[in-house]
Amino acid sequence: MIQKALSCLAEELNEYVKLKMKLAEDCVVLTAIVNQDGSVAIQSENKLTITLINIEIDSNLKNEAVSTIKDLGNSPNTSSINLHILIAAYFNTGNYAEGLTFISLAIAYLQAKTVFTRSNTPRLDTGIDQLIFELESPSFDKMNHIWSTLGAKYMPSVMYKVHILTEG
Repeated sequence: MIQKALSCLAEELNEYVKLKMKLAEDCVVLTAIVNQDGSVAIQSENKLTITLINIEIDSNLKNEAVSTIKDLGNSPNTSSINLHILIAAYFNTGNYAEGLTFISLAIAYLQAKTVFTRSNTPRLDTGIDQLIFELESPSFDKMNHIWSTLGAKYMPSVMYKVHILTEG
């Protein structure tokens, strides 16, 4: 489910950026930033990368599930997890400004379309009911910690929390 959700985002965002920038080649990739050996994992420069940085249970839904079980005596049909993702501009020094444009396009796209459903996103996997995107604004210290944990040098980036809702 996680791979399908993030692949869908990558395809949707790729289509949007290619249209806006009048590009023929793909420009958004779902990838780790750094390999386990510390080498750069991104295959080519001048791309937007989507990287999963954390997975968590949706605590609000977890509390609702406990109430539902107590009230109805059965398990709830809805489940949810939250993904924290980093969208980063991996651009060479000569294209730094273009990288900022790509990040701006990603933000604009996800501000205009905060919810993916099968009706507004036909490529969304049938096992996923909704993807809900919420812009996160971590402090400078937290961003520094995230990049250090990833083992990479800072790149212009934006973080989102992605709520994945499924019905069982």
